[in-house]
Amino acid sequence: MKIAASIERTDRVDIVGVPMDLGASRRGVDMGPFAVRYARLQERLRSLGIAQVIDHGNLSVPIRESVETPDDGAKYLSTIQEVCDRLASIVEKSVRDGGFPVVLGGDHSIAMGTLAGLTRARGVAPGVVWIDAHSDINSPATSPSGNVHGMPLWFALENGFADVARTVQIGLRDVDEIEKKNLRDSGVKAFSMTDVDKLGMPLVMEEALRIAGAGGEAIHVSFDMDGIDPSEAPGTGTPVKGGLSYREAHLAMEMLAESGQLGSIEMVEINPILDHRNQTAALAVGLVCSGLGKSIL
Repeated sequence: MKIAASIERTDRVDIVGVPMDLGASRRGVDMGPFAVRYARLQERLRSLGIAQVIDHGNLSVPIRESVETPDDGAKYLSTIQEVCDRLASIVEKSVRDGGFPVVLGGDHSIAMGTLAGLTRARGVAPGVVWIDAHSDINSPATSPSGNVHGMPLWFALENGFADVARTVQIGLRDVDEIEKKNLRDSGVKAFSMTDVDKLGMPLVMEEALRIAGAGGEAIHVSFDMDGIDPSEAPGTGTPVKGGLSYREAHLAMEMLAESGQLGSIEMVEINPILDHRNQTAALAVGLVCSGLGKSIL
């Protein structure tokens, strides 16, 4: 069954937290969902007039001390995939029930589950706008660290949960040397921060919406908070200077909302241990609200 993709008004939002840190090397990102809730996510969403805001709680994620990791090429992969399978089921049910999934990470490895659930629900892979300092398209064979949060887009493309023709990356500025070849060979359209500087965020987003929204299918935004400059989003494990500004990030979400095609949001890599007074989580809440229609005027 193929579900209609056009999203003009959201009457129900389904929140699910995934306190995953197995894909990363820095501890603390598992507390991200708690930090975002503490930043009044539900209250802010209800203030937008959304009729139903349903929080499904957090998925259970094993701690790394209890998990064996025999494959250094992709550490904890089997456990991450098991959690992602459960996440996919929740996301799939949300879409089938007419909901708008908002997935809170955790590290970016959870995107494999979100994209799988969206694809199963709609019968076609979503268009993807991937906002990140990193391209996350390493394979187990090319990853220098073995950390799976640097591989989710590669896995999604390999498994058909993302369509290269409708996938766009924005904000890249820290890509491994071998990973650059993976990205070029994949055919994914990527806008580095140099492109954002040269073209401006409005033109970048217009092109991103044209690509990700081709055919009228729903768009998923997977937003790694390290895509934003660490001066605005310090609470992330892999900060890289020279990222998106506060307004560039909000403009991206506002334009996604205006497109009428945004069907799901994922906010990942929020690490409260490294944050300043929950600044990064509060920004994430504001970005979710912008994606769901909050405007300046």
